[in-house]
Amino acid sequence: MRRGRFGAVLLLAVLMTGGCADEEPNSIDEAGVIGGWATAGCGLTRLPAYASGMPITPAKLNAVMTEIEKAGRRDYADSYAGLSVDQEHVRAYVYRVPSVTFDDFIRRTAEDVCILVRDAANTAVDLSYWHDRVLADLAYWTHEGVRIVSVGARHDGSAVDIGTRDVERARRELSARYGARAPLHFLEEGPVRPLD
Repeated sequence: MRRGRFGAVLLLAVLMTGGCADEEPNSIDEAGVIGGWATAGCGLTRLPAYASGMPITPAKLNAVMTEIEKAGRRDYADSYAGLSVDQEHVRAYVYRVPSVTFDDFIRRTAEDVCILVRDAANTAVDLSYWHDRVLADLAYWTHEGVRIVSVGARHDGSAVDIGTRDVERARRELSARYGARAPLHFLEEGPVRPLD
């Protein structure tokens, strides 16, 4: 059965390659897998681990996540967006702008650990730029009467969350200053209150 699937994939690859003569060399491969994929370890059943009644991240999954995050930030910054852990299902999610080389690194690093790889619209570097730019302008926004309560980049590469008391005004004014394509997401959020 495995050989039959491989042969079908190989035939499909040959047919696709034959029809792509006008495209740039490797233009299909360079983007990586679009839409996401899972490592081989996701085919194994695992039970969650607990300590003091709380789910914990197993050591091997934690080590793989650490390795992917370090390399993502250091060597694949043009692709890496972030990651998250699903302790209940003993797996992690890696968000990235599709890239063959980063995808290959994730496959090699994961071994038998379950990593679900998902597409991201922006890299961590992209979102860090917008996060820092909004933070640098906080005094300006306060002067303009736009109360920004929080600023935080999402780990899935989708946007920088802007917490504010007046979502519509903040959206209008920040979009006018930074452009409508700036990856900003606005949330209604009251002022931060200290714990009693």
